[in-house]
Amino acid sequence: MNDSHPDALSPGIGDASFSFEAASSTVPLISVRDLAIHYPVGGGLFTKGMVVRAAEGIDLDIPRGAFYGLVGESGSGKTTLGRALLKATPITRGSIHFDDGEVSYELAELGKAELKDYRKRAQLIFQDPYAALSPRMTVRDIIAEPLEVMKITKTRAETDERVREIAAKCRLNLEHLRRFPHAFSGGQRQRISIARALVANPRFVVADEAVAALDVSIQADVLNLLKTLQEDLGLTLLFISHDLSVVAHTCDHVAVMYLGRLVESAPTRRLFAGPRHPYTKALLSAIPSLDPDHHSKAQKLTGEIPSPANPPPGCKFHTRCPYAVEICKTEEPPLEQTPDHHMVKCHRWKELLYVS
Repeated sequence: MNDSHPDALSPGIGDASFSFEAASSTVPLISVRDLAIHYPVGGGLFTKGMVVRAAEGIDLDIPRGAFYGLVGESGSGKTTLGRALLKATPITRGSIHFDDGEVSYELAELGKAELKDYRKRAQLIFQDPYAALSPRMTVRDIIAEPLEVMKITKTRAETDERVREIAAKCRLNLEHLRRFPHAFSGGQRQRISIARALVANPRFVVADEAVAALDVSIQADVLNLLKTLQEDLGLTLLFISHDLSVVAHTCDHVAVMYLGRLVESAPTRRLFAGPRHPYTKALLSAIPSLDPDHHSKAQKLTGEIPSPANPPPGCKFHTRCPYAVEICKTEEPPLEQTPDHHMVKCHRWKELLYVS
């Protein structure tokens, strides 16, 4: 079936098109302070007592109504952080505070009743639309399941009405509700996953690599759909991706992760126009340009991302950074705010301000 849509935009940005620099509230929906998430390694001869530091010292504010991007390489801790914000993984240290104006929760202190309410307010869109849907359930039953499990609707008629309403918003036909997931293409399955996540009317949604498994043309359609839904329903959305061109197309604010640390965050337009951290500069330089006269050279990062079970001392990026000096190897830099409202974790960001 055809997933294309007439208002689909290409997610390739060339020199970065920032058509979605949307205004959002400055009041944070999610506030994270000094968050650490550690996983113990198995008790083998050489791994006994070791821990994987999936996230360390995270400070983050996600404003209400924001389309917030979180980017980084595989293994940087993006998914772990997203799951922690949904209270789907235990945290080792720190706090996560949720406040949507109606309720205020400290996630580490949620009781059973509060957690049940939080599940209605915070939902997840999975990366793989093929694995996220039960092949034995119709689309109607898949979308209706959260309503029935959380006892949000009281009658089947009320459930069906809500399912039809959210299906229409996600560009699914009534005919689709009677079918099984195998009858749909990847883009349509992802729309089903989005409808299931939104049917409970959440305030906060984590989209974990929600378009990574889709073709480029279908990615544009799903991104446009997510942006429309975010604006129409007043959602706060955390969009996790490794693709900066996709983030530029949709997000109004971007945070960059490396080896479990936030190394830079800023409004999208400012981050793409003037990145401060060497890691962000390297990521941006690797985006292909659609301008035939543009001849910038990608900054090649040498080596592999270090193991989170054995991170290097000092700045965690110094083993791959072309600008590293002695202090970078011994002292971890603080997260500083620049005059133009970047947050950057680098000893030398002022010296490198005009280095391309």
